[in-house]
Amino acid sequence: MSSVYIYGAGKVGRGLATALVTAGYEVTLRPARQGLPRGKLAGWMVILAVRDRELTPLAEMLAASGQVDARSVYVHVAGSLGPEVLAALRPGSRGVAQMHPMISFASPNKPPGLTKGNLRLAGDPVAVSRAKALGKRLGMTPRELPGLDTTGYHAAAGLVANGAAALAALGVQLLVSAGVPEKDAPRLLGPLLRSVADNVDALGFPEALTGPVRRGDAGAVQRHLELLRRVAPDAVDLYISASRAQIPLARALGEAPAENFTAIGKVLDGN
Repeated sequence: MSSVYIYGAGKVGRGLATALVTAGYEVTLRPARQGLPRGKLAGWMVILAVRDRELTPLAEMLAASGQVDARSVYVHVAGSLGPEVLAALRPGSRGVAQMHPMISFASPNKPPGLTKGNLRLAGDPVAVSRAKALGKRLGMTPRELPGLDTTGYHAAAGLVANGAAALAALGVQLLVSAGVPEKDAPRLLGPLLRSVADNVDALGFPEALTGPVRRGDAGAVQRHLELLRRVAPDAVDLYISASRAQIPLARALGEAPAENFTAIGKVLDGN
């Protein structure tokens, strides 16, 4: 049985631990607040699940302390940092890598499902090979993506995951103002978001777009804006920006005359 040592018991560390135990791994989970254990930090894989800014100091501290195991690979789960932040661990180990699950971890107590998720890998061959095997065993798709700009990659993930959560929070406000009980509003939007995700995955763009902009319905867009200005003025700019981003997709689909999309643009301009 492969052993995995996870240092850091936050949302990602605990979520990975739960999934790995279910997949049959022998897992040790140590909260970072407890500090480093005595002896070596060792396993078939050691996952450093700490904050981005802590990775390089942690790697340097481990290397200086002699707690690096020559048989282990060391990986981190940060999306915006490559494997070099763990360079201090390379001489004493089998290798280092970035292993970023492109999954939204929102709660340490309710980990997300990892099946069908993507796992971005970069680093030394042995470390990448083990991370790839781990990802496949979890039902994920490992992707190496050579030459990737990690900042752009992380910005895309943040825009979609965090932006969607903020957008849904505004949607909850609108549903409540429309008469939906507050406790029920998230339950209405959760399945809607899942259907969007399924469409993006299965159809790509522009086909995943739905709604009044796709249909070229300037009247509906106007009514939405009038309502937002009354009940949720803070959401107006976001609605306008999101609608503008939909127009090129809708034009590419071509399900309405071009002048309809021009009319939507004028509504968004306030004309």
